[in-house]
Formats: sequence, structure tokens, C-alpha cells
Amino acid sequence: MADFDQELDASGLNCPLPILRAKKSLAGLEAGQVLHIIATDPGSVKDFEAFAKQTGNELMESKEEGGKFHFLIKKA
Repeated sequence: MADFDQELDASGLNCPLPILRAKKSLAGLEAGQVLHIIATDPGSVKDFEAFAKQTGNELMESKEEGGKFHFLIKKA
């Protein structure tokens, strides 16, 4: 896992809550900073891919570990 500036635990939340929380967290970060998101909703994998494309933020990492999904998003 790469370095990150802030962590967001969205475990137990279903779409679209993980995305909405991530949006809010990213708003508080500066360009180039990285947000680590933990989610349990399998739909969040596609959601975060689409979110990164739509917002221009970089999805640096997307992986599953022990039933949890981990995402690293770098703010554009």
C-alpha cells in the first residue's frame, strides 16, 4: 500500500455513500494528496473507476483484501 494523506473508512456503506463521502474528503485535500478509501460494497469498484474518470482524479490503486476493497485516489 502506497503512502496516503487521509483515510476514509466507508465499510458497511452502500452506493452511493462511499462515493459521496470520498467526494467530501477529497474536497478537503490539496492537489497531489492521496485519499485511501476502504469499502465493503462490491459495486464500489466500478463506482470509483467511473468517479475518477468523471472528476479527473487519479485512481492509483484498486484492490480487494479479505472482503474489503481498498482504493487510492490522488486529487487532481
